[in-house]
Amino acid sequence: MSFETSSMDKNTVLISGAIVFREQHGKTRWFVVKQGNGEEIWEIPKIMVRKGESSVRAALRMMGEKGGMTTRVLEEAGRAGGVVTLNNKILPQRHLYYLMLLKSGTKEAFGFGNYLWLEYANAVHKLSSKRERAMLKAARGVMETWKKERRNRRAKKESMLMP
Repeated sequence: MSFETSSMDKNTVLISGAIVFREQHGKTRWFVVKQGNGEEIWEIPKIMVRKGESSVRAALRMMGEKGGMTTRVLEEAGRAGGVVTLNNKILPQRHLYYLMLLKSGTKEAFGFGNYLWLEYANAVHKLSSKRERAMLKAARGVMETWKKERRNRRAKKESMLMP
């Protein structure tokens, strides 16, 4: 797991993305948010990493503060690069996306204006950017591997307990 901080390069803008999922009625649901008020831009929640803060910590902070959720980072799901213009300067930008499991939370994520919990196919269709659809796809693969390893650990543990 990567714990990059914004001090990796003082000119690089580091963005942390939270690809959050939960199990509901035997189905996996993914958390997506709508950007702005008038636009129909749906995305994975993201936050700028503060100076000296790890990208993991930023994602956890965002989901706690804006989402009212307790989440657990399972693994990095993907990375993307690019540039951003800030104060008329073009700066390198790095996005780090983390697969996160919802542990607990309120029924309302007040810090996000509009949000939805969607099944995978609906979430992929709702996301506005090709990059974010690719990150969700990667996160789903990481989640499936995590679930499989978890089942295997449980089965091994149970077999050790049997006489």
